[in-house]
Amino acid sequence: RLNHPDIEEFIRAKEKPGFLENFNLSVAVTDDEMEKMRRGEELQLVNPRDGQVMRTVNARSLLELIAESAWGSGEPGMIFLDRINRDNPTPSLGQIEATNPCGEVPLLPYESCNLGSINLSRMVKERRIDYEKLKAVVEKAVHFLDNVIDANRYPLPMVETMVKGSRKIGLGVMGFADMLLRLGIPYYSAEALKIAQEVIQFIALQARLASMRLAERRGTFPRYPESIWYKKSLPLRNATLLSIAPTGTLSLIASCSSGIEPLFALAFRRYVLESTEIVEIHPLLEEMFARFGVAEELRHRVLEKGTMEGVEGIPSELRVLFRTALEIPPEFHVRMQAAFQKYVDNAVSKTVNLPEESTPKDVLHTYLLAHELGCKGITVYRYESRPAQVLYLGVEKGCPGC
Repeated sequence: RLNHPDIEEFIRAKEKPGFLENFNLSVAVTDDEMEKMRRGEELQLVNPRDGQVMRTVNARSLLELIAESAWGSGEPGMIFLDRINRDNPTPSLGQIEATNPCGEVPLLPYESCNLGSINLSRMVKERRIDYEKLKAVVEKAVHFLDNVIDANRYPLPMVETMVKGSRKIGLGVMGFADMLLRLGIPYYSAEALKIAQEVIQFIALQARLASMRLAERRGTFPRYPESIWYKKSLPLRNATLLSIAPTGTLSLIASCSSGIEPLFALAFRRYVLESTEIVEIHPLLEEMFARFGVAEELRHRVLEKGTMEGVEGIPSELRVLFRTALEIPPEFHVRMQAAFQKYVDNAVSKTVNLPEESTPKDVLHTYLLAHELGCKGITVYRYESRPAQVLYLGVEKGCPGC
């Protein structure tokens, strides 16, 4: 929490190389605290055990410290607690104070996440979204995830009680950038934002209908009478339905773009187990090169760089269509996240990729915009801000950290 007496130490925790390397950190803030940071007002730091005020700090200085640290290491991110709790389906069971590691599932104590992702790139037919297929997949996915709750083995009785009490699921998407490519729509466009809202609104509606049909057959979730859905006369089998995860591993298995992210690069090197290098080239790239008649020399230059930026001779239509994450302004990254969040009852995990030349002020503005647009959390990563990272542009350069 932002008002914890050790907050500065927590914010700086990742400054030491190798410390907490496989563990992501975020600072949880309330709307009131965000306003104090915007206005530069004083903030009381409170001992969470006894409520005693330990000291007072300038809230703006904490925001600047968060931005500077995130600029340097990608962490901490921010989680917006009041925005999360406005969607809490069972407020009588308690206020949500934390999320799962990647931030896409806000949870009460002892709850767990139960996630699945639809590959949107497989929902395109003749350059149009196949909504009939998507509808069928959503219904099966909701049914499947509900079954997982009963088939699962739980580590503690309390976890089983909480999970089966609310039966929360988190159906999400991956392959969104690939879907746009197949539709011929640039990721960085107003049309892409429109498609994002249309698709996730459709999935949200179909997931709710599927959960209501399950409730007719199997009954509502046990804590339903204590939920917001009871007051709205919406008999659901599951307290929550949607959640968009990063799908870093899932998308590898499915051979599609991850989550709702733009393409990181057209060709890149992925490092696993610190030093094992895997070269990946986007599967649609060669197909599009052939369609547009791109010369062999230009193809090699694109693969070497991992992007079409700065490569003369590439058709403008192709360049716009294949714009990568670092070529898209941070503000648009946030607007895309907000577009999906509008219809997702859990949360959306997305990384705002920043070019190496970005500044801490860019990070600060990104965090403020995310809160303003109704995101439930925000994460940034400035390219090569760490000594070693998982993904590197292009296919030629060696791993700096190896």
